[in-house]
Amino acid sequence: MTDTAAPATTVVFLLFPGITQLDFTAPAQALSRMPGARLVGAAANRDPIATDSGFAILPTHDFASAPQADILCVPGGHGVTEALGNAETIDFIARQAAGAQWVTSVCTGAFLLGRAGLLRGKRATTHWAYTHLLPLVGAAPVKARIVEDGHLVTSGGVTSGLDFALTLIARLQGEAVAQAIQLAIEYDPAPPFAGGHPDRTPGTITEGLKARVYDAAAARMEAALKA
Repeated sequence: MTDTAAPATTVVFLLFPGITQLDFTAPAQALSRMPGARLVGAAANRDPIATDSGFAILPTHDFASAPQADILCVPGGHGVTEALGNAETIDFIARQAAGAQWVTSVCTGAFLLGRAGLLRGKRATTHWAYTHLLPLVGAAPVKARIVEDGHLVTSGGVTSGLDFALTLIARLQGEAVAQAIQLAIEYDPAPPFAGGHPDRTPGTITEGLKARVYDAAAARMEAALKA
């Protein structure tokens, strides 16, 4: 979907090793269809970026050559814990955010915004398994899939990135454009199970998943945030 009359909008996605690919590709798919959108994938260098899905993605730019974002989006993933300690990455986020119209995150990307000093005094959300850590970066946790606080938009885990993108498209170009894109990608959720969040998932499943994955992952994130 293109429209040469639409204002140009540069969308810069931060890329880093260990990124959750859907945190990036879901909002990218929707935003790429917004009239006037130009998508950029920026990383420390232009080598392939290993994702959590067993394949790599190729950045379009390195940090030095990336254009100024109108929309800055920081995805999450287990690689966030390493990225938190990378001064070049955090500096890139801070510099881009200073000139961006919108500063956004998906999932645990919120903690990278926080490390760059962008969540202090802000309402924010992230993946449900990590929301208790948001005060460590000065944010007030909100139990919601999408949280807007001024020009800051944070979203919950993984699939919420698509909801965030459609919400932002509606803010920028109106609900009709956002609804047309939603229709074009046939985003008509009908999940096979009533779940996807601890509030709607049997407790035994939630506790089992936390024990297998997220208790340790959240502890690693907390240690990285306190380092």
